[in-house]
Amino acid sequence: MATQTATSIIRVQNVSKVFGSKKKQALAMRRSGRSKAETEEKIKTTVAVMDAEFDVYKGETFVLIGLSGSGKSTLLRCLNGLIKPSEGSVLLENENIGRLDRRRLQQIRRNKIGMVFQNVGLLPNRNVLDNIMFGLEVKGVEKSVREKKAKDALEMVRLNGQAYKRVDELSGGMKQRVGLARALASDQEILLMDEPFSALDPLIRREMQKLFLDIQGEVQKTVIFVTHDLDEALMLGHRAAVMKDGEIVQFGTSEDILGDPANDYVEQLVQGVDYSKIRTAKSAMKPLKAIAYQNESPQVVLRRMKANHLPAIFVMKRDGTLSGLIQLPQVTNLAEKRRQDLSAITPNPCHRVGMETPLREILPLYSDQPVPVAVVDKDHRLKGEITPVSLINSLTKEIQDYERKKSDLTEAVQE
Repeated sequence: MATQTATSIIRVQNVSKVFGSKKKQALAMRRSGRSKAETEEKIKTTVAVMDAEFDVYKGETFVLIGLSGSGKSTLLRCLNGLIKPSEGSVLLENENIGRLDRRRLQQIRRNKIGMVFQNVGLLPNRNVLDNIMFGLEVKGVEKSVREKKAKDALEMVRLNGQAYKRVDELSGGMKQRVGLARALASDQEILLMDEPFSALDPLIRREMQKLFLDIQGEVQKTVIFVTHDLDEALMLGHRAAVMKDGEIVQFGTSEDILGDPANDYVEQLVQGVDYSKIRTAKSAMKPLKAIAYQNESPQVVLRRMKANHLPAIFVMKRDGTLSGLIQLPQVTNLAEKRRQDLSAITPNPCHRVGMETPLREILPLYSDQPVPVAVVDKDHRLKGEITPVSLINSLTKEIQDYERKKSDLTEAVQE
């Protein structure tokens, strides 16, 4: 159910879309429990979306995930008025999209909601820069301004030097970057993205996903992203809605969906998910047993390390930010020399990651030495640590959950 909130930018309220005649009869059949296939066979009418309800919050990436025919692309097009719902409403900051006239819808698409398709639809008679400027040109933006915005967007998608190339000289991945740059240059607050990376080769697709995350981290637009790839959905999205046969069958974060699938359909979807791409540092992070400060006595720190069985300890600066890591022999040496504090030691550099860093990026950090990885916030303050053991435990959580569910089922059958 949708939740009232001051930060909600799009509110979808009981939206249904039916293609064909007998719309009310088709919806009544579906709501009574008849399947989509059965309804289509009986009355030749397709219920593409049924009773969709959710909020999209400002600055988030909200993902619609489902197999082909699940209704996700139809629902996406209801959000900007390309498709008018049969029932329900789509509110854009309290403006009902379904009730707007053609002129107002055109204004919204030009100024508020942009769209990026799988087929980016670049104009073959224009070069890269002119393609990016096209939306601004339609809006009547002055040439010098639109050129600057286009070049800034080109730099953001890392296509410097490609501005005057013809479109047919570009690879598929480069064309997709141009399409993304065009949307970014147009300054729309909301982006609707319909499987934008699905036609790309796997390697290029991963590069585009990483680029999207980098850009979104910088511009923080509101994005509604459609995909059939669960790995992609859970990696890119803050929240996701899983769709099947026109219905939303589960909402949640990646951890919600992976950890507690709503039904057999979702459980089948999550099988084979690469957890190292989905799970983040906060899922593997553990509390610190102890830390040390630069102005502390080595004797005190040594006693603390031995009490907690620590071969190494993180050292904090006076301002509370992380300085580095020191090993037990280093502290022992200072204690034997009766030094007053730890200032004689230059802490060893240590790997630092943010709370949202994917575990896939953390795995290689243990290749040189198996010391803990520091988890820090944006101000470089220490929030916890990831050890090789806690990392492995997080990555194997789905196996443990599966074994537990299997054991529970076995016990239930035996009873």
